[in-house]
Amino acid sequence: MNRIQKSAQSFELLVSETKEPVLDPESAVPDITETDYRIFSGIICIQLTPEELSRIINPVQTFPEQNTVLAVHWHPEYIPMELIRKRIENTFPFKEKELIIPTQHNQLMTYDSVYHGVEVDCYSRGFKRKVQLLLHFKADASGRADILKSMLTHTFEYRSSQFFELLDTIVDPKWEDYLQLAAEETGTGEKEVQFARIQTHKLYRLVRENEGTISRDFFKNKLLRDFVDQQKQFYPMHFINRVQVFIKAVKEIVKASFSLDYFYRTSEVIEEARSINAGIVVPHPEQFWPILLCDYDIDGYEVWNPQSQEYTEFLINVINRQNRSRSKSQRPLLVFMGDDTHMGEKIKEPTQIDAAKYYREIGVQPAWDELTIKKALIVGNFDRRKVLEEYLARLQ
Repeated sequence: MNRIQKSAQSFELLVSETKEPVLDPESAVPDITETDYRIFSGIICIQLTPEELSRIINPVQTFPEQNTVLAVHWHPEYIPMELIRKRIENTFPFKEKELIIPTQHNQLMTYDSVYHGVEVDCYSRGFKRKVQLLLHFKADASGRADILKSMLTHTFEYRSSQFFELLDTIVDPKWEDYLQLAAEETGTGEKEVQFARIQTHKLYRLVRENEGTISRDFFKNKLLRDFVDQQKQFYPMHFINRVQVFIKAVKEIVKASFSLDYFYRTSEVIEEARSINAGIVVPHPEQFWPILLCDYDIDGYEVWNPQSQEYTEFLINVINRQNRSRSKSQRPLLVFMGDDTHMGEKIKEPTQIDAAKYYREIGVQPAWDELTIKKALIVGNFDRRKVLEEYLARLQ
């Protein structure tokens, strides 16, 4: 039995041991109402209304002066690619050169049928942390990527199990200590905790009732966030916001205790990626600093994205120093910037948006032009077009 078969078997055992969450018998949970069904149907619906179509193809801001578009870290989610293409065309009406590759979590996708991309969860044993890699490769190499595809399928299935762990933690009394810890950390009252339990229990039942018809793409922690957010129609916004703070704290506890043993090692993912001449970029390096010292066989690091901006200049300088010490036979590390856009955020009503994600835009990375970091980029001979051309050459 090879490693992939063993991992798949381990995952099946993990799933088979999962018990349906049970509520405290003293907790009164109302029946699921027609309103609950309506809310649930709305947040898992992939059919777009005319208003949502308009929100997708019409960006909030355009960039007619930007003629080079380098976008190798973004998430289409369930939005059709032809609509995303229209949005990009409208965002950069005068673009001349582009490299646009989607990177869905643990799922291969393509924007132009020329390149495939994916953001892979994996495990770096050296510093005992989950890390992520962006992989990009020519579509015609996918026929040689069977092992990588199997690894991604396993990782996708296992990763989605975290969603059910979150639901289980909130509604099953045996995890009461976790809830108390989250409540203490966030100053959450009993009313908010009980409300979170009730809504989570409803969502769990709705998911289980409709499991065979729901795309597994929806089995993410954000499904609970979106379900609870819809309650703003019926409860004060400040109350729902407090509930969301509590749920987020529980989510962080679940993530911290989530077993990493079922992820493939970073070196294994890199080995399979290189076997098909894939490019490899490390996103969010400031979230796991030791990866800068691991000397992995990669093409570069992402030094900026909307949620990782604090150390951009420092990271560029680190890459510059590493490049100066590399031998002539080694290709230099490249600097990347990722917009980390999640296209599913674009269709939300203005009252329901997460501004931190809603205003991200595919290909928009203002740090390339910021004067405060321009010197570090110049020292390394980096700019958007040069990195695009160099990376494109490596993918050939």
